[in-house]
Amino acid sequence: MHIDTERCVRAVQSKDARFDGWFFTAVVTTGIYCRPSCPVVPPKPENMRFYPSAAACQQAGFRACKRCRPDTSPGSPEWNQRADLVARAMRLIADGVVDREGVPGLADRLGYSTRQIERQLLAELGAGPLALARAQRAQAARLLIETTPLPMADIAFAAGFASIRTFNDTVREVFALAPTDLRARAPRSKPGAPANTAGALTLRLPFRAPLNPDNLFGHLAATAVPGVEEWRDGAYRRTLRLPYGHGIVALTPQPDHIACRLTLGDLRDLTVAISRCRRMLDLDADPVAIDDQLRTDPLLAPLVDKAPGRRVPRTVDEAEFAVRAVLGQQVSTAAARTHAARLVTAHGERVDDPEGGLTHLFPAPEALASVAPESLAMPRTRRTTFTTLVRQLADGEVRLGPDSDWPETRARLLALPGFGPWTVDVIAMRALGDPDAFLPTDLGIRRAAQELGLPSTPAALTARAAAWRPWRAYAVQYLWATDSHPINFLPV
Repeated sequence: MHIDTERCVRAVQSKDARFDGWFFTAVVTTGIYCRPSCPVVPPKPENMRFYPSAAACQQAGFRACKRCRPDTSPGSPEWNQRADLVARAMRLIADGVVDREGVPGLADRLGYSTRQIERQLLAELGAGPLALARAQRAQAARLLIETTPLPMADIAFAAGFASIRTFNDTVREVFALAPTDLRARAPRSKPGAPANTAGALTLRLPFRAPLNPDNLFGHLAATAVPGVEEWRDGAYRRTLRLPYGHGIVALTPQPDHIACRLTLGDLRDLTVAISRCRRMLDLDADPVAIDDQLRTDPLLAPLVDKAPGRRVPRTVDEAEFAVRAVLGQQVSTAAARTHAARLVTAHGERVDDPEGGLTHLFPAPEALASVAPESLAMPRTRRTTFTTLVRQLADGEVRLGPDSDWPETRARLLALPGFGPWTVDVIAMRALGDPDAFLPTDLGIRRAAQELGLPSTPAALTARAAAWRPWRAYAVQYLWATDSHPINFLPV
């Protein structure tokens, strides 16, 4: 979008928050870059330059605006709706792969050469993987500086910097302030607000409005696995398995943001935890574009108008969700939770949760691969499905993650015993993040279609749903919402 100068100028002049994260505006007369909705008086069009990423702005010599804080914008929706090399690379960079494994590790995961990845990222984003990861480290550093009492040396390494000197230079270059000055300017916490400590952080997760929290948090709470997830005091809480340790997150819907409280065993996991929570809540979606497309169907339009901004509830752990999808085959939500809770108790790693009732991490595939099939209280054919899946996940024969190639992963899953279209599509929708995944054989979808006057047979409904592409996963949320199932209601 950044190459459409006229459209970008209109977005900046109207201060349209919908475009925050889509592009960034650099002002040549001031040397700063802003989000499109920056509240200051818009600069003259001839002084504006438009870039596709904050990293590109920084490489061009611009610093972040202190007023609109462009590094806190929602992410671009492009990376969640595409499955090409650039989108997969961006999802992996957000998951901290470059910081942990370097550019060669990123290339290895994607199956391309480092030169090819750098070339494509530069062409589309104006910055290579190192610059994009550096911008992400700067954002993490600012967050830790402003919200924790940690010493600056600890913040430098927690944010992913290799040295304190690099940390100081980057913060000065990006924010035009020394780290100590940045902390001095930070807003003070309100009285009564939860205190931030070295291991616990309270922050805001921005999103593009509108956001309807009912099905999003309703689904997560209704399907919560005891010990791993819970709904407590108006917040969805769960344990997190992270690269350097484990964490616990509490997410509370607010009118203009999601309140997030993170307790981390290792602060180096901060950016990864934030990225995974944003992905789980689908916060980088563009609801206006999605709803406008779905409204073109006269039978869907009333559902969209009644409760716009529905998101697709996703996951923080793709392998975990695939296992739970198998446990939920042909059983009720309550039965699926019971099966999962037994596995958690028997094979999950214990955690301490002083603020609630969480007790375990969901078992990793490596732990589940050793489960005796006869110990599983399920039909023999589903035992085979379960044991085959966890073994292939543990061996790496099936890889589920932000870097997954959607068509290839679908084909691999369909080749497993007991995996039909419903199981594959629900994993594609909620684990892989495919916005066009569709469930025409789902009983709830067929009931909703019949009630609305849509075709109710899978083939006919699929043909009708072609007009909803590429947002059929969101249409599923609106169709499910016609039922009185607890997944559709915000818990009280």
